[in-house]
Amino acid sequence: MNTKVVIYSRVNCHLCEEAEKNVREVRAEIPFDLEVIYIDGDQELERLYGEEVPVTLINGAKHDYFRVDKKRFSEAILRQHQ
Repeated sequence: MNTKVVIYSRVNCHLCEEAEKNVREVRAEIPFDLEVIYIDGDQELERLYGEEVPVTLINGAKHDYFRVDKKRFSEAILRQHQ
């Protein structure tokens, strides 16, 4: 099974851009599928994630919000590959 990472994000969000950068840097070393979903204008997604973006999910489970710690994220991705 491929590991899938989803980032719920917003347009013009500095924390979101930083989180996506960190995730992409890890992805350059450890392969996984990545999808970035912008919640702007989606009432349901804004209700679920609006106060916490960026929200990072690994295989559907919430990993983190606000920030992505590269070391912690890398370790979580590596566990998915075991």
